[in-house]
Formats: sequence, structure tokens, C-alpha cells
Amino acid sequence: MRPTLVVLAAGMGSRYGGLKQVDPVGPSGETIMDYSVFDAVRAGFGRVVFVIRRDFEDVFRQTIGAKYKGVIDVDYAFQSMDDLPEGYSCPADRTKPWGTAHAIFAARHAVTTPFAVINADDFYGEDAFCTLAEFLRDVQIAAARPRFAMVGYRLSHTLSENGTVARGVCKVGADGLLETVVELTRLVPVPGGVENRENPEAPMRLTGAERVSLNAWGFTPRFFDFLSERFSKWLGANAANPGAEWYIPFAVDELIQGKHIEVQVLPTESPWFGVTYREDKPGVAAAIQALVASGAYPEKLWE
Repeated sequence: MRPTLVVLAAGMGSRYGGLKQVDPVGPSGETIMDYSVFDAVRAGFGRVVFVIRRDFEDVFRQTIGAKYKGVIDVDYAFQSMDDLPEGYSCPADRTKPWGTAHAIFAARHAVTTPFAVINADDFYGEDAFCTLAEFLRDVQIAAARPRFAMVGYRLSHTLSENGTVARGVCKVGADGLLETVVELTRLVPVPGGVENRENPEAPMRLTGAERVSLNAWGFTPRFFDFLSERFSKWLGANAANPGAEWYIPFAVDELIQGKHIEVQVLPTESPWFGVTYREDKPGVAAAIQALVASGAYPEKLWE
């Protein structure tokens, strides 16, 4: 059974001109998402499910999904603010989705195999998809204590020269299992390392060698059960806050601390590229062009 790739794309809007997720960065107009799908196909994934918003379904199918016809099976799931457990309704002042954990929850009816989860606007590299596919092909679906996976990138490989970034910084045990994930939201490169400047008067110093989460995960469908069980609890504590979001690292960390799951960290030295700031785009395009020149990718992904 080949694994499924779940792409979190509900943050994309219906106006495509200036949105980073569909900005061309490849030599033939490819988007970052195109490279993710290409890498997933050659790693052995058999299906891709895009988590999107219902209001731009038609344009997404026409401009994004259609290009993969004949390459990989494509399906869709829809993240809606009204997709809530029984007894809850969306507050009137809520204007944004409930977060990335909720986006995975939205895919529960569309995914029945072991699956990987990625962001639509991150370039993860071929090794990340090969490593995830290998893990998912061998994963024990019926294990009493499920083991999931997270691709761990080196912090220093995931920063921007144009401003701060947010990363889930991980503590990894000697056994290779994830112990904790802490979200640090104002990370910036400095000489000899990295600083987190959430408190500018007392910045936290890091070496840059730490492993971080970029939302490249491997799960079995059992993860949907865990999310269903915990979403009501999260809403009970956070629904009144219009800006609160339920993030994947938060949900995973809670499950680890409760000893409900184990998460194997799959370290990678793959290059990561992302367009956090518009000024990042030329550097991303140049890096991809270098990979094309080296033979890692064809000049045109979709002949």
C-alpha cells in the first residue's frame, strides 16, 4: 500500500497573483509545491490530498490539481471553521482557520493509508520524501502505542536573512525519539549561532545545530482518532480567543507527554527553502536553478 501525501494549502487565497505558495520559482514556472509533488511521486507516494478552502476549490482544481493528472491520484479535503465537534459552533468574531492540527483533522474522511503531511510553501528536498516514504511503508498500523515520524532539519539551514522566523525546536533523545517540541517565534541568524528574540532584552542563544520541525510529518490514520479526542478539549480552553490556533507541534507534544505515542525523528541534511518574506524569493529561485543545473531536477518538471 503506497502512502498518501497531505498538503496543507488552506492558507492560500483565491487571488493568486501575489501569493507566495503559487509564485513561480522554477526555470519553467514551477511552484515550490510542484517540487514537493515531484519528489513525492519519485519517492513512491501514490496519492496526494490537498487541504484547501471550499471557496477557491474550482480555481485550485483548474490551476493546481489539473497539472498532476496522469502523474499521481489527486483528491481534496476542505478546512472549514464550522467543522467542529458536536456542541461547538464557530464564534461570530472568528475570521481565520483553527490552525494546522485542525487542517489535518479536516482530511480525516479523505485519507485511509499511512500519510505524510507537509506545508504547501516549503521546499523540503528529495531526501525528506524518500525518508518519510520508507518509514510509512514499514510503519506498524496496529501498534498499541503508535510510532509516528517527523523530519528534523538543522536549525541553521532553515533561517531567513530578511527577518525572523518561527520554528518548532526539538529535543531528541539518544534513542532518536522526539521528547519535546518548543515553538520559538523570532529566530534570527547571528555570528556563531542563532538567537530567539521574543524577549529582545534577553535573547535566547542557540547553536544552530538543533533539530527543528518544518511540518514534515509521518502518521497513520490513528492520528485522526487522537485529534478527534482532543479537539473538544482544546476548543474548551481556546475557542473564545479569536486568534488562537491549534498547531501540529502542540498536538504532537501533548500526545508524547501523555505517553500515547512515540515520534521518531528522521534527521535530514536536505536543503530547505522557503519564501517567508518576498525578499527571499530570488534566493529560492537561484537555489532551485542550481539544483536543476546539477541534475537533481529536470528543466521542466511536467513534460
